[in-house]
Amino acid sequence: MPSSEPTMIRAQTRWPIERVLFALAGTVALLSALLAAVVSPWFLLLTAFVGINQWMYVVFGACPASLVLRTLGVPAQCRS
Repeated sequence: MPSSEPTMIRAQTRWPIERVLFALAGTVALLSALLAAVVSPWFLLLTAFVGINQWMYVVFGACPASLVLRTLGVPAQCRS
């Protein structure tokens, strides 16, 4: 028998693009450090690539990952 109490529907919460980019950069940087320690120090170039992309986002407001995420419909928190 159905309950007479109202059911609570949780609003869908989505991470903004800035938070997704931060999580992605952190994950790739940690993976790069692990691979550099275990496989080859050349994997530190991946960390440099992450840093370059972060600066691209700061200076230009976009980086390759942000363009892909926007295409996938990830909303922006900051509006410029």
